[in-house]
Amino acid sequence: MGTFPPVEPKDPAAVTAFVLEHFNRMFPGENTSWLQTVFRDAVDLFEGRNPDYGPIDLHYHDLEHTLQATVCIALLLATRHAAGVVPRISRREFELAVAAALLHDSGYLKLRSDRSGTGAKYTYCHVLRSCAFAATYLPTRGANELEIEVVLGAISCTGPTREINQMHFREPIGRVIGNALATADFLGQMADPAYPDKLAILFREFYEADEFFHLALERRTFKSPADLAQRTPAFWENFVRRKLEVECQALYRFLASPYPHGPNPYIDAVERNVAEIRRRTAAAQPTIVSK
Repeated sequence: MGTFPPVEPKDPAAVTAFVLEHFNRMFPGENTSWLQTVFRDAVDLFEGRNPDYGPIDLHYHDLEHTLQATVCIALLLATRHAAGVVPRISRREFELAVAAALLHDSGYLKLRSDRSGTGAKYTYCHVLRSCAFAATYLPTRGANELEIEVVLGAISCTGPTREINQMHFREPIGRVIGNALATADFLGQMADPAYPDKLAILFREFYEADEFFHLALERRTFKSPADLAQRTPAFWENFVRRKLEVECQALYRFLASPYPHGPNPYIDAVERNVAEIRRRTAAAQPTIVSK
């Protein structure tokens, strides 16, 4: 089965090399310069080397999360490609899928002139902001109108309340890419070995967004870090698993190692995390002593 995660997502150079390795296996002899450029630009963006944006100031939806999703989608699409599943993904479509992963949370970044709070305040509009950034950035790297449409469609699939089945895609492969990114976004973060520890950080992001939008307490999805943790197992079992299975065409099966009948390290890692969250939640409950 190999190690998990398959590459260290805190290391942008290692993730770049991992994705390029799979690209070269899928499309031997093809030029990798476009992918390398987009990787470099995305890392520069998140690390504060873009002239217009400051560095990401979140600790959950950060560069590591972006790279987790990028590793996952590259692995998923490479395995699908090797399995010969149709519609086949082309070299350019794979490049666009990776670009969508790298940019899918760019909407959390703040302009340098924005000195108020953190990018967490954009939680409820970050998908729109990510699409806006991608739509202005990709033409500078030679992407045409139809290619940009593929990327924006994929990024739009990452909105947790978005019903992917109701979305329109010009070509079937666009739907595959969107479903793959939604799958990678969920599994990349929830399979993180540190996921149970990061829930408190995630709650702080939701809290800042709720405050920014002046959301009344009774309308907030999560009332406390403990509330978020307590509801996470049901979120996985009743929402995410169904979404991955039905709306996302069960593309997670291409993460099996070895494919098709080996264990699925991503699903297994999420299940371990959910079990640990359950254990911690139970341990935190006050013990009632009967008289």
